[in-house]
Amino acid sequence: MNWFRRTKKNLLETEKKNIPDGLWIKCPSCSEILYKPELDKTLSVCRHCGHHFRVRPQVYLDLLLDEGTANELNPELKSRNPLGFKEGRNYSDQLKKAAKKTGANEAVRCFQGLLDSIPVALGVMDFGFIGGSMGSVVGEKVARLTAYATENHCPLILICASGGARMQEGALSLMQMAKTSAYLAKYSEEGGLYIPILTDPTSGGVTASYGMLGDVILAEPGAFIGFAGPRVIKQTIGQDLPKGFQRSEFLLDKGFVDHIVTRKDLKPTLAKIIRHLHGT
Repeated sequence: MNWFRRTKKNLLETEKKNIPDGLWIKCPSCSEILYKPELDKTLSVCRHCGHHFRVRPQVYLDLLLDEGTANELNPELKSRNPLGFKEGRNYSDQLKKAAKKTGANEAVRCFQGLLDSIPVALGVMDFGFIGGSMGSVVGEKVARLTAYATENHCPLILICASGGARMQEGALSLMQMAKTSAYLAKYSEEGGLYIPILTDPTSGGVTASYGMLGDVILAEPGAFIGFAGPRVIKQTIGQDLPKGFQRSEFLLDKGFVDHIVTRKDLKPTLAKIIRHLHGT
């Protein structure tokens, strides 16, 4: 009666295949499951709905500056813990962890290089470094980048991505709004062309300072842009907020943003604006 007997051992056992983590990503906008290597080829933009994922500064650096022309400015600057902040988590430990995670010393990296053969000063914020928060060193690096653009009479481009001011540094962080704004005012008096690019999210002190002081303000599609979050605003005014409130499309309609640019069109759009307005 071999019909009812298993003649082969391990008939139902199969070899377990290991699938690396992070190969598949769910789009938060359309819920489509995306293959990470294919997503990288589209600059981390969903091919189904056009959702722009948050990306590391290196993506913007490779996208905007001509190959081999990027030169980082003041990479050695890093934050300390001037107030000895230890509430909840030790601020010094947070800085070390963020540096290890991102491979950078701060939440902004600054460069000089060529964009379509045009000399530019470029700053790129990193939301992965303590939420892209603006501390004293972020303000200092933006100020030095602005000074470089002023001295060299070149266009200034800042890619903004921030959760706001870094409150572990207290008033030292808040002072950066006035500091960066003063440097930008001097740059404007010298005839400089400043173009901020607002990505998801751009909020708090960055929005209240250099994020919205551009001659031409660009934004990525669907980016959250505002000072306070929608929940805080709703609780303050006691009213429901309009649909799409604080998204780049809403701000474009209200005149706070000049143009929404997809990631793949960013470099040619910047080159066209700079050649038209800066005469380079």
